[in-house]
Amino acid sequence: MNGPQPLTENLQSLAKLADDELQAVLLEGVSRTFALTIPQLPGTLYPAVANAYLLCRIVDTIEDEISLTAEQKKRFCSAFIQIVKTGQGAEAFATELAGLLSDQTIPAEHCLIHLIPRVIAITHTLDPAQIDALAGCVETMANGMPIYQALDLHAGLKTMKDMDDYCYYVAGCVGEMLAKLFCHYSPQIDTHRDELLKLSVSFGQGLQMTNILKDIWDDAKRGVCWLPQDIFTETGFNLAELTPETDDDRFRQGLEHLIGIARDHLQNALHYTQLLPSHETGIRNFCLWALGMAILTLKKIKQNLSFNESDQVKISRSSVKTTIAVCKLTARSNLLLTLIFNLTSRDLKTPGWQYLPKSHTGQ
Repeated sequence: MNGPQPLTENLQSLAKLADDELQAVLLEGVSRTFALTIPQLPGTLYPAVANAYLLCRIVDTIEDEISLTAEQKKRFCSAFIQIVKTGQGAEAFATELAGLLSDQTIPAEHCLIHLIPRVIAITHTLDPAQIDALAGCVETMANGMPIYQALDLHAGLKTMKDMDDYCYYVAGCVGEMLAKLFCHYSPQIDTHRDELLKLSVSFGQGLQMTNILKDIWDDAKRGVCWLPQDIFTETGFNLAELTPETDDDRFRQGLEHLIGIARDHLQNALHYTQLLPSHETGIRNFCLWALGMAILTLKKIKQNLSFNESDQVKISRSSVKTTIAVCKLTARSNLLLTLIFNLTSRDLKTPGWQYLPKSHTGQ
């Protein structure tokens, strides 16, 4: 898929697929993790969640595209909100955006952008309540993410609250959307709606913080840092001095603190999962697999604080398989899940530091 002809051939093949097959193939191309976890969901949830992820990935693609100016990104994001809500204008939008994508955007995302009309058509086959949840998430994400395009991020974010806000726009709002979809799916789950909505933001932040910590050095090479300066001010390190060659104990101390904060968010993720009915093993596994892989990633970072490439803290395929196996065996038992979480994450806490994750103040 390196040139126009292979791309055209691939698009023609994809266009022949049924909706669920198409979404599965697109997911596999843009996220192997979600391609693995989303199929665990009940059949009535799968189309909506798969579609939601693809919509969010379209917003991500716009934000990551180096050929677009900040103003263009804001315009495309605003237009996409209306397209998701109304189902109108997808063809012209896709044609314009696809023509502006650079080679830095991966081939699978080129395909996704070309197929926006089909993805939007699938969106509007969903239940109205599901469409509302998806549209609300896209609106929050597409309005929030452009804020950071105007910032100079080489020296990080100013405060932990700024990091909280960023994580909300890129992941917390996705957690809220999933909670709404789960509540719509099951009246039993809906009895915990308020608590699930609060915890879902923390769940999303735990996963996003894990990704940020894993990708510190990949981001640094692009002159970007998503870490909060106030955490590192306490250890005496200035994030403006951060480079891929940084080797500083003060930086590693701040990193340990952030690992502890991410761990606390993931503990909220566990509580969220435990509120789901024990017989809903598909939804529980969807949550637990992501939670388990995040904890193992944080452990690898904690054990190798001097890492300088994301591949050095990427969990192995055998670890992924073990996580899946353990989750399947224990998904129904809240007691076993608590014991495993405490055992696995016990080394992630930072003595002398305390942070209590809260819901996003903008809710």
